[in-house]
Amino acid sequence: MKRKRLMLISFVTAFILLLTGCFSGETESTPDSSDGEKSSEEGGKKVLNLNNNEEPGSLHPGKAQGTHDSWILEHAFEGLTKKTPEGEIVDGMARDWEVSEDGITWTFHLKEDVEWSNGDPVTAHDFEYAWKHVLNPETAAEYAYQLYYLKGGEEYNSSENKDEHAELEENVGIKALDDHTLEVTLAEPTPYFLDLTSFYTYYPVNKKVQEENPDWALEADTYVSNGAFKLTEWKHKDSLKLEKNENYYDKDKIHLDEVNFVIIDNADTAWQMYQAGDLDLVYPLPPDVQGELSSKDDPEFEIAPDLAVYYYNLNNEVQPFNNKKVRKALSMAIDRKALVEHVSQGGQQPAYGVIPPGIPDAQGDFQENSGDLFKEDIGEAKKLLAEGLAEEGLSEMPEFTLTYNTDEGHKKIAEAVQEMWRKNLDVHVTLENVEFQVKLDREKAGDYQISRAGWVGDYVDPMTFMDLWVTGGSFNDANWSHSEYDQNIKFAKSSMDEKERMDALHKAEEILMDEMPIIPIYFYTKPFTVKPYVSGIFTPINRYPQFIYADIEK
Repeated sequence: MKRKRLMLISFVTAFILLLTGCFSGETESTPDSSDGEKSSEEGGKKVLNLNNNEEPGSLHPGKAQGTHDSWILEHAFEGLTKKTPEGEIVDGMARDWEVSEDGITWTFHLKEDVEWSNGDPVTAHDFEYAWKHVLNPETAAEYAYQLYYLKGGEEYNSSENKDEHAELEENVGIKALDDHTLEVTLAEPTPYFLDLTSFYTYYPVNKKVQEENPDWALEADTYVSNGAFKLTEWKHKDSLKLEKNENYYDKDKIHLDEVNFVIIDNADTAWQMYQAGDLDLVYPLPPDVQGELSSKDDPEFEIAPDLAVYYYNLNNEVQPFNNKKVRKALSMAIDRKALVEHVSQGGQQPAYGVIPPGIPDAQGDFQENSGDLFKEDIGEAKKLLAEGLAEEGLSEMPEFTLTYNTDEGHKKIAEAVQEMWRKNLDVHVTLENVEFQVKLDREKAGDYQISRAGWVGDYVDPMTFMDLWVTGGSFNDANWSHSEYDQNIKFAKSSMDEKERMDALHKAEEILMDEMPIIPIYFYTKPFTVKPYVSGIFTPINRYPQFIYADIEK
C-alpha cells in the first residue's frame, strides 16, 4: 500500500542525520557507580530499582487512567482474578466462580484468608463498594464506562438527578450476598467479562478506609491495598517505594523485599542510570538506544509484544480539523515505515487501522483480517487538503500546534511528522511538550488542536479500542461523533453471535478510518532492558513488564 519515492528516501536520510545526537545535548548528570550491581542489594534485602516516566495522576483504582498509574496499581492491588505469566486468567481474591447459562449472572466466592495491608479482611462488600464508587456520578471517574457492563451501571453513572441516585445505586448489578460471596448481574452477556475482573478499575477498595478518609490514596502513610506489595513511601514527582506486603495470601511466592520507582521523564537519564547500575530495569528506552541494542542482539534487551496503538488526536471541533478531507490529508502524508525503522526503532509495526495484532477474530487475527484500511499517498493528500480547505473557506492551511507529553521518543516522532507535513503538504506546525497529566487534562477540556496519544488495551477484545470513539465517550478526546459508528458498537456489545459482533466491529473500524478523527501512527512493542541477575519478569500483552514474581539472584 505504501509508495516509495526518491525524494522521500532523501528526506528520511536527511531527518535521521538531523536528529542524530539529539540526546547528548539534553541528558542530566547521574551518579557514577563502580559496581553495576550495587543497587539491587541494600542491607541484605532484595531490591528492584526501575523508572516510572511520569508522576502518577492517581493511585486510587477508581480514579486512575494511565500506565503511569497502573504499573504501580497492578502490583499494589489485586482483583477477583489475575493473569499468570502465560496470560491465563486465574483466581485472585476469588477462589472460584460460576456463571449462569445465559451469561448474565456471575457468582464469585472470595478466599477466606485475604487481607488488606492494614490487616482488615478483604470482603465482597469492599468490591461492591468500590465498583459503585466508580459509578457514582459524583466520583467523576473517567473509567466509569468500563462498569457499564453491569446491569444499571450506565443509568446510575449518567444520572444528573441527585434525588434518584440512591435508588439507581441500589439497582446496580452487584451485591455482596455475604462477606465472601459476590453476585454480579450484567446488562448483556459479555464474552470478555472475566478478563475485565483483572483490570484495575475493578479492583476493590477498603470500604472502612475510604469512608473514614476519602484522601487515603494521596499519600503513602494512609495508603491501604490488597496486593503483593504495599506503598510505603511517595516523594511526589521524585520517587515511590513499594515493599512486600506480609498480609498478602500468596506472600511465599513474592521474592522481592522492595521495589523503588524513580520518576524520570527523560529516557536518556533513565538509560544512563541503568548503565551506571542505579536501575535494574528501564522502560521506555530512548529510540536510538533501542536501535543500537537491537542491532547488537544485546542479551539484556527484550522486545515484548504490546496490545497498544500510538496515534494523534485531531480536535474535530476546531477548524479545519472538523473537515474529514483535511484530516485524511494529514494522515496520508505520513511515512509510517520511515518512522518505525529510523525514529522509534523498537520493532513497531506501521498502523493503517486502530486494532493492533494479537486479538482473536471469529476466525484468525482481527488485525490481519482487517488489512490496511487506508494508504499513504502524497498526491491524493494534496488534493484532499486543497478541497477540504476550500470547503472551510480557507485559502491555505493555518499554522497549528501539535502537543505531546514530555518524552524524547515522542519528541522525535513529532519532529519527523512535522517535517513530513512541511515537505509533503507545505503545512507548518508548532511543537509543544507538556507534562503527561497536563496533556490529559487539556485533552479532556478540548484545549488542543492535535495531540499525541496512545492506548493500551484493557482486555483482549477489539472493543477495548473501538468503544473509545463512541459519541460522548469518556476517552473520545477527538470530540468526534458518527451515528452509524455508534450503532455498530452498540450491536457488537449486545450480540451473542461472535461472527456478527466481529463483523460489526470491522465495519466500525472501516468507518473510523474513512472519517479519520484520529491518525494512527504505529502499533507499539515493549522494548526494555533488564539486568541479567533479575529473573521472573513477564510481559502480558496489555501490561507493562510485571515484577510480582521477580527475583534477584547473585
